[in-house]
Amino acid sequence: MIRVLIADDQELVRAGFAMIVDSRDDLEVVGEAGDGVEAVALAGSLRPDVVLMDVRMPRMDGIEATRQLAATGNPARVVILTTFDLDEPVFAALRAGASGFLLKDTRPDDLAAAIRVVARGEALLAPTVTRRLLDRFAGELPGGAPPPALDALSEREIEVLILVARALSNDEIAERLTLSRATVKTHLSAILFKLGLRDRVQAAVLAYECGLVRPGTAPPRG
Repeated sequence: MIRVLIADDQELVRAGFAMIVDSRDDLEVVGEAGDGVEAVALAGSLRPDVVLMDVRMPRMDGIEATRQLAATGNPARVVILTTFDLDEPVFAALRAGASGFLLKDTRPDDLAAAIRVVARGEALLAPTVTRRLLDRFAGELPGGAPPPALDALSEREIEVLILVARALSNDEIAERLTLSRATVKTHLSAILFKLGLRDRVQAAVLAYECGLVRPGTAPPRG
């Protein structure tokens, strides 16, 4: 059973999402929050698998709440809920630690599917969407020296990390590096573990932050 926390300042919105979630046999709502402060507190006490997090809420917005959850090591995966498909809040949410975003008018079946995807530890955003955002906002990333943990990666893992940031799927990475898909997944799991990251979206952000990938660069051949 996948445990879900819903954070939105509108009670009717929370009720609608709760009805959708609870109608699925493998999903259950374990709590509801009306603002970011309450969302952080409930995520700490209830330990949900997934948090559906509204962007605009009183006292603390969803982006800051996501940032605090990531900073405290809370394992909950965050899906940002937004009314408009805007790059700015989506980019901010990814940097804060979100695994993806959904529009509030998403179809019920798509919402349930999205919850299952992030609960499995996968990123909800398509790789090409992630790269579009990173290319556009790369100038706002802090840059600087690579984190020490990067030294723990093997040469092959660095190659995989770069290709993940360049929006290649596991199958495409496998073909590019002449590896099996299972081997690529093993390398990706090792990368996430060594760097303390949640999913490939966070891996892509880090690769841009430390200069492994530059905006607009195409994946090399061979």
